[in-house]
Amino acid sequence: MIALEKGFFRDFGLRVTLSREPSWANIRDKVCFGLLDGAHMLAGMPLAASLGAEAFRVPMVTGFSLGLNGNAITVSNTLCQRLLNTGIPLQSPATADALKKLVEDDKAKGIKPMRFAMVYPSSSHNYLLRYWLASAGIDPDRDVRLTVVPPPQMADCLRTGSVDGYCVGEPWNARAVEEGIGHVLIASGEIWNNHPEKVFGVTREWAQACPNTHQAILMALLLAARWLDQAENRTEAVELLARPEYVDAPPSALAAGLLGRFSYGPGEAPKAQPDFHVFHRYAANFPWASHAEWILAQMLRWGQLREPLDIKLAAASVYRPELYRQAASTLGLTYPPFDRKQEGLHETPWLLATQTDSFMLVADRFF
Repeated sequence: MIALEKGFFRDFGLRVTLSREPSWANIRDKVCFGLLDGAHMLAGMPLAASLGAEAFRVPMVTGFSLGLNGNAITVSNTLCQRLLNTGIPLQSPATADALKKLVEDDKAKGIKPMRFAMVYPSSSHNYLLRYWLASAGIDPDRDVRLTVVPPPQMADCLRTGSVDGYCVGEPWNARAVEEGIGHVLIASGEIWNNHPEKVFGVTREWAQACPNTHQAILMALLLAARWLDQAENRTEAVELLARPEYVDAPPSALAAGLLGRFSYGPGEAPKAQPDFHVFHRYAANFPWASHAEWILAQMLRWGQLREPLDIKLAAASVYRPELYRQAASTLGLTYPPFDRKQEGLHETPWLLATQTDSFMLVADRFF
């Protein structure tokens, strides 16, 4: 959206039409069957499609990460109160320990499992929600029920009691808080700090047929991400996103994450989270092979892939750092020389140094 509205696509001779789709599955299908040339995708979607983990198998590639972080786990007011009543501290960020006690109590009483929503099976929302639940000994496939709900419908499902909680991106957590129907337990960046979130995905066939167009798109997206990551531009981004043809949500809800003033509960003072959304800094646009490898490991862990897999080989066939490097080099921008980095081991900011450049990265520890 920023690449279109701010003229970055035009600057590279591109004529781009954006298509607002009703679901992530719709996006996958339209890209796979050539109805869309490329799309803003969940980080796991190109991997799942390439490996046949979903409806069909179509090789895809990504040369660009659209950003880091941006999601949260939100629960209904009713569930929040039940969690508080367990007596287990519900600090911020919250563990799933209190939820584990409720799960055990409900099971002993014969009460049906709680329902949690996420946006798509191969999404970071699904994997981070599962990671958080499992950290307290909750089996996501047996102790609770996970269901797919399109992001704009999340708050309504919480309001009506169709789900007890969900993991979704913004502004749908902030909207639940703003409307007084839910509490945020933990932001996704507090589960895995600076985790991969969205990518620009195309089919491998399209990338091979249209390499120059692909590079032009990546360069436009790179400049758009850099513009969006400048604090002075975030207010304008909120105004653009709020428009009916885009997110069509209240600016106040959009501002919570984009401006880094995020409230966890109705009436609570906002908590400063300047890295709630990261669009360019910390090498955020680089398609790290190690990000893909972590996602593939989760697909194997949760049974989405059932056959033996060479994770490194599979990751390298979809996440293509050389495509990013070509675009960055043409623009005169620096880029990491390595395809992967150690994930989840850094408690504090750290320097990725090479013979010619250095990149300041930040904590990436797991919850």
